[in-house]
This record gives sequence, C-alpha cells and structure tokens, in this order.
Amino acid sequence: MKWGPIAMDRIVMYDGESVLFSYKDKRTNRKETHLMSVEAFIGALIRHIPDRHFKTIRRYGIYSRRIKTLMKQVMAVYQKAVRRRLVELKQVMRVKSWTEKTVEVFGYDPLKCSDCGEFFEFMGTSVAKNGRLKVQYAKDRQARHYMLEVNQNIAKEAYQTKYKQAEAAAYDRCRFSWERQRRIYLSEMPQA
Repeated sequence: MKWGPIAMDRIVMYDGESVLFSYKDKRTNRKETHLMSVEAFIGALIRHIPDRHFKTIRRYGIYSRRIKTLMKQVMAVYQKAVRRRLVELKQVMRVKSWTEKTVEVFGYDPLKCSDCGEFFEFMGTSVAKNGRLKVQYAKDRQARHYMLEVNQNIAKEAYQTKYKQAEAAAYDRCRFSWERQRRIYLSEMPQA
C-alpha cells in the first residue's frame, strides 16, 4: 500500500487502551470524532491489508494491458473528432464583425464600392458628441488627419444648409405679399 487507511494527524488521542480519531461524516458533511478500543481500531486497520499471495487487479477495462494499444488508437480517433467539433463550435460562437453582420442581414458588403466594385479600407470611426463630429478611432495619423478634414467639411455643409434654410424662412416672413397687404389695409378701413 502507498498510504495507510488513516493519516497520523487524524489520530487525536491514544492512551494505551483506547484510540480517539477524527473523520469526515459523508452523510452530514461535518468533521466528527470516534472513540474505539485498541483491538477494534487495529482490526479496522488490518482489514485493508490483502492476504499473502493475493492477486490484485490493478488495470482492467480500457486500462487493461491486453487492449492498451487498441484503446490508444480509439482515444486518438475520439480526441480528433472532439477537437474538430470544438473548432466548429468556436467558429459558430465567434463574434462576427460589423461587415459580416451587414452581409448576413442586408445581403451586400458595406466595404465594396457599388460603382466600381473595389473594396474600401476601414480607417476609423467618427461619432457625434454635443452636436459635433469627433474622431473616435483612427487607424493611423494620416487617417486621423483625413477624418478631421472630412468632419470639418460635413460641419461646414450642415452650417451652410441651416443658414440657407434660416435665410429662406426670414425672406418668407419679410416678403411682400399682396394678399397680406390687402388684409392689413381692409382691417384698417372703417366698417360701414
């Protein structure tokens, strides 16, 4: 035997006539102590010692020496199949990029030019913060510079559009209207 049936640190007390030892009760899952006479304790210990010339079976089933090589081959095939399934599972569970999601949902690649068929290169993203476009991510310094220029142009175009709309609204308010003048003139005339 490699180890005895009870560890020395579990024996709490021995006075020559009785032995007090601790154990873990599997039913209550608590540590408990038990008091036995020396003869009963030794009888419980030697129960684990096999008889002289007693043959013990150490390896059986898939660990048997007779089928050890066959079981190695079976396990290699099994592990290869499991590995293949894990690779397939990883591909299914992999987080898809936004281009893959767009192709899946809408049926077209957002990075492919609709006119010439060439592919765009992703250089970064801009987000709107406090009503202005800010560069959130840029691939490199040149991309950041270009994105800042584009953001400024977009802001300039938006400003010009708002300015033209405000100008048109002000012009509509101040424009001479014969109908409005007639209503003002008629309201000032005394009613007969």
